[in-house]
Formats: sequence, structure tokens, C-alpha cells
Amino acid sequence: MKTIFSTLFLVAFSVISYAQNRWETTKKTASENHELILLNFSGSDWCIPCIKLHKNIIETEDFKKLETDNIIVYLNADFPRNKKNQLSAELKKENAFIADRYNPKGIFPYTILLNSEGKILKSWEGLISADALAFSNEIRQIKQNQNP
Repeated sequence: MKTIFSTLFLVAFSVISYAQNRWETTKKTASENHELILLNFSGSDWCIPCIKLHKNIIETEDFKKLETDNIIVYLNADFPRNKKNQLSAELKKENAFIADRYNPKGIFPYTILLNSEGKILKSWEGLISADALAFSNEIRQIKQNQNP
């Protein structure tokens, strides 16, 4: 019985540690580079607004420039449904850990801008109505307001 309990405890701890390591790595990178974190929850193969958000904003040059200009660190927590698109067990657990913390209502898409400590600065529920340039400029403005 002790062996079973110990094994279950170690498995649970390793899952939590793995997810926290990814999150902590993201926060550390953001902190070291003085960047914000843009966290996006998506259903990449079933959520039409999520697909549109990625196509019309995330995959654009205006958005990608936020990353290359050290404005944001982008983190996507994806929850695909189709069998062919399934994530690894580790990545599923990692995304669930992040969702428990930042998206407990299960909103899709849900985009959150955070500081490097994980404090929410702004959030967007559903499809962002702005185009990629306007959205990127809004994030740049928030970043400028964060600097002393």
C-alpha cells in the first residue's frame, strides 16, 4: 500500500513540477528580457474563433514582431479535440495546469496579457475584434506604461 501511495505521489508531483517548470521558464524569460507574457487558450481544431484569431492575428508579421522586439513571450495552451491533433500527455497536463490557474471557466479563445510575475494586466474573451496591427499596438502601449 505504501508503494502504491508513494508511486502515485511521485507521478502527481512530477506532473505538477513539469507544468510549473514550463510556466516558471516562461516567467523567467519574460523577467530576464523585461517582456510581458501573452497567454492564449485555444481549441485549434474545433473552435472557429480560435482558428480565426490565430490566422488573422497570431500568425501575422505585426504580431510576430512583438516577440522579435522583446515585447512579449507568447505561450499557447491548446486543447484540440480531433484524435489526429492530440498533444502529448505531458503537454495536455501542462495546459490543464495553466488553465486551472488562468482559465478556470474554460473560455475559448481567451487571451491574457501578464507581467513577468504572472499578474494579469489585460484579458480578451472570444475573438479579438481589432486587427493584428491595432492589437499589437495596444500591447506595445501597455508595455510602455509598465516601464518606470
